Amino acid sequence: MPKMKTRRGAAKRFKKTGTGKVVRAKSNKQHILTKKTSKRKRRLRKDAVVASVDAKRVKQMVPTL
Repeated sequence: MPKMKTRRGAAKRFKKTGTGKVVRAKSNKQHILTKKTSKRKRRLRKDAVVASVDAKRVKQMVPTL
């Protein structure tokens, strides 16, 4: 049986919490930031937990999670 390969793009985007949940960064924080309010940009800094339905797919893409 060959080794399982990790999808490198997914590996860079997701990480696992101590309790085993999958977290991701929020979108819309890369550019065009001048028109966004400070409150909105501050909320975008925090990580979001991936939905349980999607977490299953992410774990298939990144076997180490």
